[in-house]
Amino acid sequence: MTTTSQPVPDLSAIHEFLLCPTPDAWVQAALAEPELMLVDHANCEKKAAGTALNLMFRYLDNFDLLNKMSRLAREELRHFEQVLAIMQKRGIAYPHVSASRYAAGLREQVRSAEPGRLVDTLICGAIIEARSCERFARIAPQLDEELQKFYLSLLRSEARHFRDYLTLARNAAGEDISGRVRELLEVERSLVESADGEFRFHSGVPAKS
Repeated sequence: MTTTSQPVPDLSAIHEFLLCPTPDAWVQAALAEPELMLVDHANCEKKAAGTALNLMFRYLDNFDLLNKMSRLAREELRHFEQVLAIMQKRGIAYPHVSASRYAAGLREQVRSAEPGRLVDTLICGAIIEARSCERFARIAPQLDEELQKFYLSLLRSEARHFRDYLTLARNAAGEDISGRVRELLEVERSLVESADGEFRFHSGVPAKS
């Protein structure tokens, strides 16, 4: 393990928000499959950009959302390009891999009627960004110098995305959403702590063979 002097931002708000840490078993699975981790990380960045763009097309009257999602989409695509460059440098192919159940499991909980649909979508966005940030910080110390530096460089933007999504959700609701946030966080904890048959960046605990 190589260490760097790169400062790590304060992630206390992330840790206080999430109901559980990433299990050690996931970290060990990530270290065992670094190429797959990068492939699925690239997919996650593309999907995050796509989510932001979809919100921009759907909610044209929300100027705060439009501005924040435009910036977020650009940043996520830049991160995608950075992951792609690392993969290309290391000779890692970019095969199609199936999506994990994580994001789909969260989005199954999204209400169909507005404004609940928007509020829940934004809360899910906040949760996904918070978990991504927590996992980057969790895995970074175990990686080689290049990947460690890269993953630590992502923490500030991911933490900001988490805050932006949560602020937008509160504004869209116009009322206290702490109860709904807690409900969705409980679902997220179940997804993170339960067994998964395949390793992905947002997968749960690897199932024992």
